[in-house]
Amino acid sequence: MAKAEASVEELVGMIERGELRLPEMQRQYVWRSPRVRDLMDSLYRGYPSGAILLWETDEEVPLRKFAVSQVGNPYQSVRLLLDGQQRLTSLSAVIRGQPVTVRGRKKPIDLLFNLEHPEGLAFITEVEENGDDDDGDDSAPITEDDTDSTEDELQERFNKMTFVVSTKKLAQLPQWVKVSDVFKADSDAQFLKAAGVVSFDDPRYEKYSQRLARLRGIRKYMYRMDVLERALSYDEVTEIFVRVNSLGAKLRSSDLALAQITAKWQHSLQTFLDFQEQCAKLGFDVDLGLHLKNLVTFATGQSRFLTVGKLDLEKLQAGWKEAREGMQFAINFLKSNAGIDSPALLSSPFILITLAYFGLKADYKISSADEKELRRWVLLANAKGRYSRGSSETILDQDLATIRNGGKGPELIERLKQQVGRLDIAPEELEGRNQRSALFKTMFLAFRSKGAKDWRSNLAISLDHTGAQHQLQFHHIFPKKQLKGIHATREADDIANLAFIGGKTNRAISDKPPAQYLVPLIQQHGTALFDSQAIPTDARLLEIAGYKNFLAARRLKIAERLNEFLSG
Repeated sequence: MAKAEASVEELVGMIERGELRLPEMQRQYVWRSPRVRDLMDSLYRGYPSGAILLWETDEEVPLRKFAVSQVGNPYQSVRLLLDGQQRLTSLSAVIRGQPVTVRGRKKPIDLLFNLEHPEGLAFITEVEENGDDDDGDDSAPITEDDTDSTEDELQERFNKMTFVVSTKKLAQLPQWVKVSDVFKADSDAQFLKAAGVVSFDDPRYEKYSQRLARLRGIRKYMYRMDVLERALSYDEVTEIFVRVNSLGAKLRSSDLALAQITAKWQHSLQTFLDFQEQCAKLGFDVDLGLHLKNLVTFATGQSRFLTVGKLDLEKLQAGWKEAREGMQFAINFLKSNAGIDSPALLSSPFILITLAYFGLKADYKISSADEKELRRWVLLANAKGRYSRGSSETILDQDLATIRNGGKGPELIERLKQQVGRLDIAPEELEGRNQRSALFKTMFLAFRSKGAKDWRSNLAISLDHTGAQHQLQFHHIFPKKQLKGIHATREADDIANLAFIGGKTNRAISDKPPAQYLVPLIQQHGTALFDSQAIPTDARLLEIAGYKNFLAARRLKIAERLNEFLSG
């Protein structure tokens, strides 16, 4: 294996000219803008940023597209990027000022650079556990209300940062410059002028000029490259790819499984992506890894990717044919029978795999009684977080074994009962839960089934309303600002303090206490709008001093509504 070095500028040029390509085994681009922001900050400070792994070959191998544009490579020889795709794609997009294209959607990476950033490292990167990037959209179906942080608090936080993801407001401030514009410009004049620097005597002239030069210096940052030998076969390179990423824990198991599958079934990636897109059009835009896990399930009867290396081409193709049909059944059942019309309402996407496998083993012939019990299992498993407790793959394999041995809805429900104990929802089970809880998703389903509507527009709550004013948000009935200093943040985010309303309604309420905004709404509309979301309307419970009593009263109402919904 040869060692080499190349600058960021040289690597970006290789991508643009088509000299650096992606093998089919690579996953798609998944980084989000904050991750790119942190990469730019690291390179700006000269921090280590890992190595790049390439394979230079004359062999014709299946490829996948970069998320940034490339021209055709005129040479027979090609360099394949095995490790470093996320970093180099991000750098190429920022330096060239181009959006990334992921599954047909163009997404800009707009970063701003702070000319007045602190000299030292004043902002510490917050690492979110289980916060891997994915291939979903940056927006969530149900967004949080955003009225609790003051503009001054946000601005103070931004001022401590060197790079930020662009906002319209920040981009208008003189000290912030667009990173891509700096790389495209040869002169500092436009940036200095916009920042109010009009003469060489201005003490900011030298500081800003040095910082802009240092920013452009990222193009000269040197990456170490490990280049694999030409003599290696595609199968050997696939094994190296899997081992490197397994040891470094850089990729998920589904990404490594994809590499092994595409090595045996070349050009299959597009087949998988096409079906993923079909499911997305039905409202179920799920990660490609879930479809691969479904393939493994149908090919082997269990869900773990460890077995994928032992599957031959014939088994993979036969498994995929059945997995497609099973997934179509699962999506149709969730939408038409269970009333779950989005994966955002699932506590785990593994429910899709269990449903798909159930359909296969039943030969897609299900009696009315079996349908009723299967629907009940879906709703209970979703509410109780069946696959969110302990080892999710182990639990999934238990359910697959139950189905494989002839079990149906009652047997699946009995396994769930063994895991969670009681199947109904007790009020105390809601205590301390927040919007990440499985019960939060079921709460939305239960409220929607009861006809819940927005408090001003009277539009029924839905995940797919168009327009920012109608986009669904979860609203803190008692705003966090009103509870600050009295109750902990955890108490403010309690599931019993959350309701579903449109964005415009939420912004109109802002941080007003419920005694101020809710009482007039009750007088105007009556109690039905609030009963549908299990909100107590007793004026005594709407005072800040009665917050804990409000939570207790609403938990009783929510539990009653959930049990009514889960019982069918």
